[in-house]
Amino acid sequence: MNDNNVKEFFREYIKNLNYAFNSLNLEKIDSIYKVLKKTILNKKQIFVAGNGGSASVANHFLCDFNKGIKKSSNNKLIPKVISLSNSIETITAISNDINYDKIFSFQLENYYQKGDCLICFSSSGQSKNIIDAIIFAKKRGIKTILFQGFGNLHKKIMPDYYINLKYKNYGITEDIFQSIMHAISQSIRSKFESKNKIL
Repeated sequence: MNDNNVKEFFREYIKNLNYAFNSLNLEKIDSIYKVLKKTILNKKQIFVAGNGGSASVANHFLCDFNKGIKKSSNNKLIPKVISLSNSIETITAISNDINYDKIFSFQLENYYQKGDCLICFSSSGQSKNIIDAIIFAKKRGIKTILFQGFGNLHKKIMPDYYINLKYKNYGITEDIFQSIMHAISQSIRSKFESKNKIL
């Protein structure tokens, strides 16, 4: 691939990324923002989960909320975010000794309380461990949010809040997951930060 082809590839990638961004349902994102803010204000827990690249989004979510929001609000808001994708030791123990499909729900069982919230990031929306976690949460009064990249919603689940990007490209899907997470975090933080401060 020569340099001109690389440039064209980048232009096409950015074009597709913009298309996917412009297709977002902002009303749904606003509803999710309100749920997350209320969960934090009520001192309830927010669990996040994902596989592969979506696992890194889940872990980044923990960082931006637990540290970023707490610091920006001068401890007025103290998020309680737990990433179920964060411990390779726990994940491999559960998958080895029990079942890989249970890596999220098994952890969730240890910590959850009624009124908590579970957020799942999944490009395909078909991962068995994600489906299992949502089913577990729904039965126990945990609010469920699913960000999906493409494909149809799995027939076994009905999340309380659901956004399907309907764009079959893993990189673009994960870019948008990350951007939504950043936007919600910074929107909450903006209530406390000065307008000129870099978030």
